[in-house]
Amino acid sequence: MAPRQPSLSRRELVKAAVAIGGSAALSACLDREGGTPTSPGADPADRPARQHAWNDALATDDHGNHAFRSLERAFAPGNDGLLFTIGYAPAYFDHFDASLPESVDLPEPEALSSFEDPASDEPDAVVHLASDRGSALLAAEEGLFGETDAVDGVEMETTVEGVFEPASLADDGPHRRTGFVGDGLPAENQDVSGVPDSGPVPEDSPLYMGFDSGFEKNQASEDRVTIEAGPFAEGTTQHVSKIRLRLDDWYGEQDHEERVAEMFCPVHAEEGRVEGTGTNLGDSNQVDEGCVEHIDDHAAEYGRVGHAQKNARVREDGSPVILRRDFDSTDGDEAGLHFLALQAGIGDFVATRAAMNGTDQTDSPAVRQRVNNGILEYTFVRRRGNFLLPPRAQRSLPRPDP
Repeated sequence: MAPRQPSLSRRELVKAAVAIGGSAALSACLDREGGTPTSPGADPADRPARQHAWNDALATDDHGNHAFRSLERAFAPGNDGLLFTIGYAPAYFDHFDASLPESVDLPEPEALSSFEDPASDEPDAVVHLASDRGSALLAAEEGLFGETDAVDGVEMETTVEGVFEPASLADDGPHRRTGFVGDGLPAENQDVSGVPDSGPVPEDSPLYMGFDSGFEKNQASEDRVTIEAGPFAEGTTQHVSKIRLRLDDWYGEQDHEERVAEMFCPVHAEEGRVEGTGTNLGDSNQVDEGCVEHIDDHAAEYGRVGHAQKNARVREDGSPVILRRDFDSTDGDEAGLHFLALQAGIGDFVATRAAMNGTDQTDSPAVRQRVNNGILEYTFVRRRGNFLLPPRAQRSLPRPDP
């Protein structure tokens, strides 16, 4: 008799089910997670006008279309229920004779550095589903595409079946991209290509690179990333990058202080500001004006500059101009990052990426375009896509001139 194989843990089963999709995977998820989400949805009229208004519904640490309305009735807004948006690419609006208004900054995606050659995401639309419950993600997908008549007891009044179909990215796997973010999850999922076999990802890190991210004071507010005027006021734009991570040198050649210097600022390393994953920093990464103003001096003195240090140069009135909602991934059995950013216009993301490139810091002999220049040496952009997230009242197949 063959030895009994160990059963999958709850997280392993849910991860596999979400990656596979379909009714069988949904059934397995529901069985392991103990049934339906804990809180039902409510009247969609009680929801905010903005699709991207997630902040008040998300868990924090100490410091228009009937299909979519049906999902809102089925799930409470939050990480224990379901949060979602639908965005439309420039390719979608190309189907119309009219053009988008000047108040919407939505160019075609393109390479944003001299050392990348990403493919463009060209599907008409992207749906972003987020939940702590894999069953909620799978049930929402089944409902949207007409694979079930009801979701958690709520009848799907209509679906996107016959309007949209899942896009096939022949050069890059299936249409579904999956991932996770949260303390312990990267460490549990580090047995993939791109992470050293020694398992170096800290057990309490929320992301593969070993540090806390998304500090409250280093994120743009939802107000800042909202389109203020024109027919798509109360909407926003979304940039999505698929990034491959190669962390052998990050963990194999760099010690903790060197990683701190390249993630934050060399002064952070010199002064020992970052303990462990950086939880001690509180609600800010503490990259202050001193780090920004002396970046050239730091490049010369320390032979490296920090990722956050470079990006902080694109603040307005002391605040960033993009709101990040990125998450790690093991799609394709390799360590990756789905970088998702919201901004009032794609130009704000482009400016932030230009600062991240750090091209102006290469005058220092030790700083090269991708060496000692933040985290560029360890990240490889494979795909880019730009999308418009209309306000909820216009999220169902919007015209460019509503």
